[in-house]
This record gives sequence, C-alpha cells and structure tokens, in this order.
Amino acid sequence: MASTAAGKQRIPKVAKVKNKAPAEVQITAEQLLREAKERELELLPPPPKQKITDKEELNDYKLKKRKGFEDNIRKNRTVISNWIKYAQWEESLKEIQRARSIYERALDVDHRNITLWLKYAEMEMKSRQVNHARNIWDRAITILPRVNQFWYKYTYMEEMLGNVAGCRQVFERWMEWEPEEQAWHSYINFELRYKEVDKARSIYERFVMVHPEVKNWIKYARFEEKHGYVAHSRKVYERAVEFFGEEYVDENLFVAFARFEETQKEFERVRVIYKYALDRIPKHQAQELFKNYTMFEKKFGDRRGIEDVIVSKRRFQYEEEVKANPHNYDAWFDYLRLVESDTDADTVREIYERAIANVPPIQEKRHWRRYVYLWINYALYEELETRDPERTRQVYQACLELIPHKKGSAIGKCPKNKLLKGYIELELQLREFDRCRKLYEKYLEFSPENCTTWIKFAELETILGDVERARAIFELAISQPRLDMPEVLWKSYIDFEIEQEQFENTRNLYKRLLQRTQHVKVWISYTKFELSVDGPDRLQRSRQTYEDANKSMRSCEEKEERLMLLESWRDFEREFGSDGTRERVRKLLPEKVKKRRKLTAEDGSDAGWEEYYDYIFPEDAANQPNLKLLAMAKMWKRQQAKDDEEEEEEEEEHPANPSEEEERSEEPAAAPDKPPEGEAQMEKTYDDRDDSSSSESEEEDGGKKQSSEEDKD
Repeated sequence: MASTAAGKQRIPKVAKVKNKAPAEVQITAEQLLREAKERELELLPPPPKQKITDKEELNDYKLKKRKGFEDNIRKNRTVISNWIKYAQWEESLKEIQRARSIYERALDVDHRNITLWLKYAEMEMKSRQVNHARNIWDRAITILPRVNQFWYKYTYMEEMLGNVAGCRQVFERWMEWEPEEQAWHSYINFELRYKEVDKARSIYERFVMVHPEVKNWIKYARFEEKHGYVAHSRKVYERAVEFFGEEYVDENLFVAFARFEETQKEFERVRVIYKYALDRIPKHQAQELFKNYTMFEKKFGDRRGIEDVIVSKRRFQYEEEVKANPHNYDAWFDYLRLVESDTDADTVREIYERAIANVPPIQEKRHWRRYVYLWINYALYEELETRDPERTRQVYQACLELIPHKKGSAIGKCPKNKLLKGYIELELQLREFDRCRKLYEKYLEFSPENCTTWIKFAELETILGDVERARAIFELAISQPRLDMPEVLWKSYIDFEIEQEQFENTRNLYKRLLQRTQHVKVWISYTKFELSVDGPDRLQRSRQTYEDANKSMRSCEEKEERLMLLESWRDFEREFGSDGTRERVRKLLPEKVKKRRKLTAEDGSDAGWEEYYDYIFPEDAANQPNLKLLAMAKMWKRQQAKDDEEEEEEEEEHPANPSEEEERSEEPAAAPDKPPEGEAQMEKTYDDRDDSSSSESEEEDGGKKQSSEEDKD
C-alpha cells in the first residue's frame, strides 16, 4: 500500500477562473511578435574577423570551409545552390581542378539543371580553358538540345574566338532541330556579317519552308530587295502567292507585293495585284487592302481609277452578301444596278444568269414576287440597253416557262384586281384603247359585282365620245344581280345622264331606282334634280315630287327619314313657296313625344323600362283618335290649373273668420271637386295612355314651345 501510495503523484489543482469575461484590451499574436522583434532580448554578437598570417592558418581555414560545404552537401544533395557556392568558392581560390570536380559531381546529381551547365561553362571560359568550354557546350546541347540559351552562348563563344567555320557548324547543328524563328534570324545575321549573301539566301529558303508564314516570306522578299536583287524579290512574292493559294491567302502579302511594285514604278502591276487580291480575299479580311488601293489610286491614278476602286469595293461587298444568302434578291438587285452602270454586257448577263438561277425553294407568291422582278429587269436590260429584241423575247419565254402558273400566274390563269388595274393603266398610258376595252371586259367577267370597274369602263367610253356604248355599259351594270356599291353606280349613271342633258332619261332612272328602294336621300335628290332643271314648271315638279315622296313614306317604319323629308320640304317652301304652302307643310310636321317601353333581358326576365322619343304625324289616320284625346286632356289640365289659381286669389282677398274655420273643421271633409263626366273619362283615358307611353309635362311644354314657334313662322 505504501509503495502504491508513494507511486502516486499529486496533481496540482488548477485555479478556477472566476471572471471569464474578455479583457478590455485584447493582445494579438501580431502584437506579441512585434514586441519580441523590438526588444530582441537575445542578440548574437557578430563573429570576430580572422586574419590569416601564414600558410598553415590558410590550410586550416580551407579545411574548415570545405568541411562545412561537404556537410551541407551531405545534408541535402539535391540543393544545387550548395554545389554552385562550393564550386564558386574553389574557383575564387584558383582551384580550377577542384571546382571542375565539384561541378562534375553536381551534374551526376542533376544533369538537367540549366543554371549548373551555364555556371560550369562560364567558369571554363573565364579560365580561358576553351577546349574544356567546348566540351561542356557540346555535352549540354547534346543532352538539352531545346534549350536555346546553350546554342546562343556556344555560337557567341565561337564567333568571339574568330572560329567562323566552327560557329557555322554549330548553327547548322542547331538548325537541324528546326528551332524558333529568332534562331534562324541569328544564323542569317551571322552570315550577313561576313557578307555571305548566297548562304543567307539558302538559309532563307530553308527558313520559309520550316516556318511557312506570310511575314517570313515578306522578310525573305525584302532581304532580296535590300541587296538589290529585284528580280529575285519579285520571284519570292510570286512564289508566296502560289504557295498560299486561295485558301490561306492573306491581304498583308498582297499589300507588301503591291508596295514593292510601286517602289519599282510598275503601276500597272500594282493595279493588277490589288484587283487580283480583291477578287479572292473575303471582305472582312481586306480592309487594309482597300485602304492601300485607294491611297495608291489617289497618288498615281486618275478619276476613273478611283471610281474603279470604289466600284470594286462595293462589288466585293455584294459578292459576299449573295454568297452568304443566294436567295437575298434585294442584294442581287443592288449588285446588278452597280454592274449595269460600269460593266460590259457580257459581265452583266453573267450576273443576271447567276441571280435567276436561285429559284425560290417554296412555290408561294411571297417568295416568287421579288424573284420575278429579276427576270423583268433582265428583259428590260436586253431591250433598252443592249437593243437586242430577240434575246429579250428569249428571256420572257424562259421566265414564262419557269413560273409555276398553276399556283400563281398572270391575267389569263390567275386574274387579280391589282394586276388588272395595273395592266389597264399601262395600256391607257400607251393609248391602246381597244386593248383597254378587252381588259375591262375580262375584268368584268372576273368580277361583275365591282361597281368601280363598271364606272371606269363607262367613263372611258364617255371620254372616247361613244355615249351610247357608255349608256349600254351602265344598263348592264345596274342589271347585275349582285353589286358591291349599287348606290355609287346609280349615282354615276344619273350624273352621266344629267351631264348629257337627257333629263327625261334621268327622271326614268329616278323612277326605276325608287321602285327598288324608297330611301329618303333618293327622294331628296330627285326633288333637287327637278328643281335644277330649267323650266316654267320646275317648282311644280319639285313640289309634286315631295308630295309623292310623302305619300310613299307614310308606311315607312323609319320616322326619322320621314321627318328628314318633311324638313327638306319645309326648307324648299320657305325659299320658293307661299304662305299657304308653308302652312300646309307645317301642319304635316310631327310632334315629338317621350315614351316608355318595357325591356326584357335575354333570359326573359323583366329588365325595367326605357325612355325613347317618338314622332306623331298628323296625317296618320291611326293616330287621329289618340291625338284628339291627348288634346282634350291637355285642355282639361289647363282648365284645372286655371281654376286652382282663381280659388287661391279669392282666399287671399276674403280671408275666413275664426269661428267659421272652427265650424268648417267640425264638419266632415267634403269630397274634392270632380271634373265633368266627359272630362273624367278623358282624364282616365289620358292616364291609361300615360301608363303605356309616359307622356310627361316637360315634353308638353316643349310641344307648346314648338307649336308657338311654328305659329310665328
């Protein structure tokens, strides 16, 4: 037990934190580090400077340093910087053999380290160990042939040593690896420094094959031009154009080629180059080409040349549009308009043939409408510009054979109003009146209900002086069973007869028209016609027409039209009639009354009452009893109001005594005055009529005012 107790150790008690709230001032790790840095409590003193006074001390120093370097290398072999520091320290002591050994040991560790090779070779070159340096560079470019820095250093060393052949040999070994462009340029510049132009040319030949880019071909051509080989330079440009073909063509090549020819004063060659390029390069890739071409023409060309540039640019744009969408007929129209103004006939025909070859894919009119105009413009060009009627006929014939007539054609197979009207207008402009007659006949066969066509046909015959033919056309027109605007047709026929001063024919037309319709406007027009005809009996004829119209319209349900007729008659009598005729017409005017009628909803339920105005004509025999009854009711009502006013006046003049008033109050109430029996019956009838028609007092007052105004008239 004792041993057990002794083996146990007491665990110190941890003080409990009573206040667990955060401190007011918080200390961060950053503050702790900053304070430690500021204090620097443990400063190590710098090592003492040691002065070596004899060889023994120097050997001890070397041994100590080498031991330190070897220990560092043993600790971490892969850290190349330790190897380089070790070798550079040995180099500083002129221990080249030891430094070389260290570098070789380092290369065994990491032979792909570029810095290690560079430091090793630089050490040999500083020590003027040329063969050792060559050996190192040869090993480096053999192991790492894609490191351009080794090749640049190697060639530079050989050139500095004056070993031109050796430098050339190194470049040749380098070029076998087909390096980047700058390596080739370095080789070319090396040969040019020693005036070896032919060798530089051969290098360029290999260079443009290894790196076949436009800029390299241009550099090759400029190299030839710079050294005075103009023919060789032109040949290089031509080879470049042929090498890239039309698939990989670049505007920069043609711009450079054109500028070369411009410096050689070969202006025609420049134009040919620009035009050749514009015909083959897409629009969005030829902006610089157009710019240079325009500048060239401004400097060396005439006005015609500048216009050619603009036309070529626009033509190129249209070519791009029609290539993108061959069925864009608007683009074809613009393209053709351009070439027609500035191109020979064969080229225009070629473009027309290309345009009409794009037949609409769907046989619908909206797709064919623009396409047909291509054929029409083609035919017009052949007829008006080239003056070739035979070819024009062939174009029209080909167009007619191509168009699907069964689904959309001209007048013979698919007549249309717009087409017929346009054809007729064309023939009228050409003064081909016989053809116009045939077209009108065809038009009326297609659409006999079209009143406008009948009227235009008759007007044409009237203008040509054939009145009988025009009248016959009008007769045929009004005899049609169905017309779209018969009132316009009848009016035109009547105006035609009035213009010909055939008044009897006009009266007959009015009578025939009134047999078909009893419209009030026809009657009013008839009366005005009779009034307009000069003659002693024109007023009598006009008044008689009003009489006939009034009799005819008594059975008309539209009372507003009848009222319109009577008002027109009243205006006529005011101007031309006497007092008797005016009074007679005034008595014919109706009385305007307000009525009520019961409304019924769609489901048959009661929807209330509706007020409306009605006209009561004195001439209507059916309305005579009601009018008499209404007049008697009005008269009784006025008499009743008058009696009430007289009683009130008597009461004001003779007031009653109080005793009499008491006696009257004690007596039973007397019955109110009753109207006479006839008047009572009339009042009852009037009240019954009010229930059905609701004639109100305010309308009676309006009737009074209207009657008083008519009396004044």
